[in-house]
Amino acid sequence: MKAQNIGFERMSRQTPRRCPGRPCAELAVALVLAQAPVLAAQAGRLVGWGRLTKLPDKLSETRFTRVAAGGAHNLGLTSEGAVWAWGRNWYGQCELPEGLGTVQAVAAGEEQSLALKSDGSVVIWGYDGSSTPSVPAGLSNVVAIAACSQHSVALKSDGTVVAWGPLSTDHWDLTNAVAMPEGLSSVVAIAAGGAHNLALKGDGTVVAWGGNRGGQSTVPGWLSNVVAIAAGGGHSLALTGGGWVMAWGTNNYGQIAVPEELNNVIAIAAGQWHSLALKSNGTVVAWGDDYFGQSSPPPGLSGVVAVAAGARHSLALKEDGTVVAWGDNVFGQSLNPGELRDVVAIATSDGYHPSRSGHGLALRQNGRLLVWGENWYGQVTVPEGLGPIAAIAAGGRHSLALLEDGSVVAWGDNGLGQLNVPGDLGLVTAIDAGDGHSLALQRDGTIAAWGDDSYGQSTVPAGLSGVVAIEAGRWHNLALRGDGTVAAWGRNDSGQTAVPAGLDRVVALAASKQHSLALRNDGTVIAWGDVLTGRYPVPPGLNRVIAIAAGGGLSLAIQDDGTLVVWGPDGQTRAVPSGWSKTLAVAAGELQTLALVSGSRPWLVPIGFGVNGTFELELRGDAGQPYTIQFSSDLLKWTHLTNFVAPAPATPVPDPEAAGQPRRFYRARTP
Repeated sequence: MKAQNIGFERMSRQTPRRCPGRPCAELAVALVLAQAPVLAAQAGRLVGWGRLTKLPDKLSETRFTRVAAGGAHNLGLTSEGAVWAWGRNWYGQCELPEGLGTVQAVAAGEEQSLALKSDGSVVIWGYDGSSTPSVPAGLSNVVAIAACSQHSVALKSDGTVVAWGPLSTDHWDLTNAVAMPEGLSSVVAIAAGGAHNLALKGDGTVVAWGGNRGGQSTVPGWLSNVVAIAAGGGHSLALTGGGWVMAWGTNNYGQIAVPEELNNVIAIAAGQWHSLALKSNGTVVAWGDDYFGQSSPPPGLSGVVAVAAGARHSLALKEDGTVVAWGDNVFGQSLNPGELRDVVAIATSDGYHPSRSGHGLALRQNGRLLVWGENWYGQVTVPEGLGPIAAIAAGGRHSLALLEDGSVVAWGDNGLGQLNVPGDLGLVTAIDAGDGHSLALQRDGTIAAWGDDSYGQSTVPAGLSGVVAIEAGRWHNLALRGDGTVAAWGRNDSGQTAVPAGLDRVVALAASKQHSLALRNDGTVIAWGDVLTGRYPVPPGLNRVIAIAAGGGLSLAIQDDGTLVVWGPDGQTRAVPSGWSKTLAVAAGELQTLALVSGSRPWLVPIGFGVNGTFELELRGDAGQPYTIQFSSDLLKWTHLTNFVAPAPATPVPDPEAAGQPRRFYRARTP
């Protein structure tokens, strides 16, 4: 039984806090990854963390009031002032600072994130030229924020502007730079571009400063009656009171070539080399660079109330609080949050290309295949007409799909023959992929392998049969026989194929770059390979394990109560998030860890006092889940308020006895 407290105190504003609940009924799911494929039965929510992609739990169910797009990450703000972040996480820009509290606005730069708190202060995290970014000392009374590249801008309540961080970076220079005007005042809005900034004054005029290579900081003298501004990589946009868009600056991709028929515009946004306009009818128009599809809004997109443009991707916030994304998706920044549920299989590679980006695949229950990550070799370009999929796998630079008819389809890099599916391949029941090789388990219990054979990884041991499961590490493979014994072959530089003598009663396997794991039927885990150096041993006393995974130097285990246990390099281990009740399945790459989860920790949101003196709360959790609500005045003695089975994800909770109390705290408990 778990609980966390929330409450009110007279003359103070209470910040909502999440309250943990108990696990929901276990779902049978499948997780299929390059490191740890598990066959599936039912869907779960997709959660991801690591440097490649951050996908917070319940992102698919969250409704936003504001959004911001950075270089390759996004921020969303809810009506309760909570911030969510997803996309590229190289510098922790998607890791929210502890105690962030209630936020009223967000902004995203290349690798930094900003939050404007309700008290007018600003919090920054990520990287802005410094790995420990900070705001100028004494910055207060802020009413708006903006960020781009490595610099940030704040607008104060007195109409003055504060800017910090380097305008000039490896990508942007200060050629023909325009200085920030001294005594700039009467500003009502701000925008930050690649190496320049814009300020909108109360009289409808625009001021610009910073880099001016393409003329982006040379505001047209005739420009007036401006109501909104946006700054891109090297261009600037202005929206007039008549609903017209004006543009100036660099035009190498047509980003300032505003469509002639464009009118009735109510909002604008500018990316690195593309531009967006939101019309009064809720539709979006885009122009400029479209190499990644960032200027091609999804067909039928409507009901939009706000837009944001990242470097090479675009966001639209709809009136129902959902987000639609399109464009570059190397870091999952264009994954639509609403599609991160009902997932039945996922796959991630270790990112073996020197860029170390990696890629990922996710198969939804409706058959839709979601893709993200590096696409240098077409590994996330799904073949057209792909039939019903039963399983997926991700290699270093290629992808595999097992179709329901038992055939295998491969796409991506074929430099080592990893796409050359054998013509005599029988009916396949499982697939997996390593750096440059592919594996298939056939229905007769034999294995087929093809692709890179530098370490013998594609040469299946003679006579190997009776196999029920396969695992591909980077350059080695594991096979589980029906009698519970293990076979291994391929690279053995760290002993990763040196199966411990006498190992039996194995029910599951996991393989990574230089180590291997086996789960025995008594719930214990055996490891060999690089882990035997003593750097990352199996935690003492680990038992009751029902699933395992491995990626990079990381090892993971799920216990029978849904607890996730992680060991390995400290940096990766510490990055494990929380927020869900039960882990159903998990797998890891070197840059990204993915999990399927069920249940959610309930969230008690204080609404405030009603006209009749009743204090109103709202419980947000799982429909059909029983909850007990308790209150306390001192956090020591707790009194029952009510109990119920939640009829919906959001349930009103009134406290008619709160009137007259100096303070009262609340908690939600589950049986």
